[in-house]
Amino acid sequence: MGLTKLQFRPGINREITSYSNEGGWHDCDKVRFQKGYPEQIGGWQRKSNNAFLGTCRALHPWVALNRAQYLGVGTSTKYYIESGGYFYDITPIRATVSLTDPFSVTSGSAVLTVTDVDHGAVTGDFVTFSGATDVGGVLAATLNQEHQIASIIDADNYTIVLSAAATSTATGGGSVTAAYQINVGLDTTVTGTGWGTDTWSTGAWGTASDAPVVTSTLRLWTHDNYGQHLVYNVRDGGIYFWDAAAVNPLDQRGVSLDSLTDVIDPPTIAKQVLVSDRDRHIIAFGCDSQFSPGVQDPMLIRFSDQDNILDWNVVSTTNTAGEIPLGSGSEIVCAVETRQQVLVFTDTTLYAMQFLGPPYTFGVSTISEGITIMSPNSAVAVQDRVFWMGRNEFYVYTGAVGRLVSTVRDYVFGDIDQTQIEKIVAGVNAEHSEVWWFYPSTSGGGLVDKYVIHNFTEDTWYYGSLARSAWLDRGVNEYPIAAGLDGYLYEQENGINDGSVSPSAAIVSYVQSSPIDIGEGDQFAFISRMIPDVSFMNSTATIPKVQLTLSVRNFSDGTYFDSTTQDYVKTQSAPVDQRTEQLFFRLRGRQMSFQISSNERNVKWRLGSPRIDLRTDGRR
Repeated sequence: MGLTKLQFRPGINREITSYSNEGGWHDCDKVRFQKGYPEQIGGWQRKSNNAFLGTCRALHPWVALNRAQYLGVGTSTKYYIESGGYFYDITPIRATVSLTDPFSVTSGSAVLTVTDVDHGAVTGDFVTFSGATDVGGVLAATLNQEHQIASIIDADNYTIVLSAAATSTATGGGSVTAAYQINVGLDTTVTGTGWGTDTWSTGAWGTASDAPVVTSTLRLWTHDNYGQHLVYNVRDGGIYFWDAAAVNPLDQRGVSLDSLTDVIDPPTIAKQVLVSDRDRHIIAFGCDSQFSPGVQDPMLIRFSDQDNILDWNVVSTTNTAGEIPLGSGSEIVCAVETRQQVLVFTDTTLYAMQFLGPPYTFGVSTISEGITIMSPNSAVAVQDRVFWMGRNEFYVYTGAVGRLVSTVRDYVFGDIDQTQIEKIVAGVNAEHSEVWWFYPSTSGGGLVDKYVIHNFTEDTWYYGSLARSAWLDRGVNEYPIAAGLDGYLYEQENGINDGSVSPSAAIVSYVQSSPIDIGEGDQFAFISRMIPDVSFMNSTATIPKVQLTLSVRNFSDGTYFDSTTQDYVKTQSAPVDQRTEQLFFRLRGRQMSFQISSNERNVKWRLGSPRIDLRTDGRR
């Protein structure tokens, strides 16, 4: 038969059986498809060697008037501004109290017991002491700093573990000021099962549901810049303001919106906050009404006066502030701003919010009912399109809602840990026309460890494994920025190696084809050689190489067979470098599969159209 070109359809297809997907790709990791051909994804490097505390689930970039570049970083325990590679803690203070002799220590122990009536703290909270004096041999310098609360004894007492042990048993500390940061949030969703945890009429009458239902939610942040300043919000918590024009702003913490001078009736609790770019209104979603302060309405939208963060008075006739209750659904999940409007997702309905001008300011219209969305961070805008992950579908909005036909849909949704869906996050890699969704898999121990990608230009799908909890496309920053689970920010598409370790490590990548029939699957063929077609663009290894694998089998559900050793095996590989002209094989079978893989440092590859030399052959 001579040389036969191996050409495969772009993207991964797991919606049909591997045998039915002849001529397609079946599996991959850390591979993308560009112009129809697979290649290894770009590498990543640490943005700096400084780490943050907690798990980051929100990133927001902007540039101040003095051209300082800022990056807001919201984690499960803190809110930071990253600038110049350093993290500046601007987590708001919830309470500052004066205490007298609040400390108790025991000789030989580093545990400090603190007494503060109705302290309101939870385990893991941060408190900063000042004005303390030595107690039990523990120096004031050890006491007068930030501490993380180790345990809660009761409503009036908690413990801290110091860096040095006491030398005597004592109580004291003098006149101490304690500044408590807002309570830390959960890093893992807490779910429950049982009576009343699922929708009405689900399951048999009189039986408890075994469906997981969220009982405590993750710490999630939303944020936006108001001019050069920052407005940020803890989901189902307070709204805060950080003043970039203050003296030494990076030394200042954010303050509650309702504490600003001359502020009028602002919301005090919300699910999300954003600044409308076209008309400069600050918009709060799922917030409290002006007429019921402190009582959260999960379906209410409020907005400030135009270009005025202070005036939220909805009854005034001299401003553009207002509020709009939504009617369909039980809560607002998230809002995404496009160039023309703001899309508002409830748990059942998608709304469009548009600026109309006086006298109504904003109008809200229903776009689609019966839709779902997986998490508050699972939707992302690409110019005037919005992509999102629903409960069992991928969606896109382009003026109307459409379901994306995904060739990996069943595979991905069957792999998601349904108890941790709040951790799912979407991001855009515009350079490669990709939308990424990072998700916790069923084998990930509750952590985000997998991703799925939709290339919206070429309409292809592929997936892999990578632990990222937040993503930000390039723009203010040269590279896309992603948050690792190790406390570091990473510049994605920077280099060709895994820069999470030092020295950097290889990116382990592969793509595996579905089986290819010889003829119609009724003939045996003999494969004698392959002419490889691999490009090693941007590789810096002295001799970059990959592994090419050919495997054969006799039946669609059979095991691959190595006719050279007469053993049943799954792989048979040969190394290929830029000087390799041909590879020689001795393989017989009815079906063949092909794989290219790499685990070499400083190697990046792109596959072309290799040829194989095969002829019809008898079985012996």
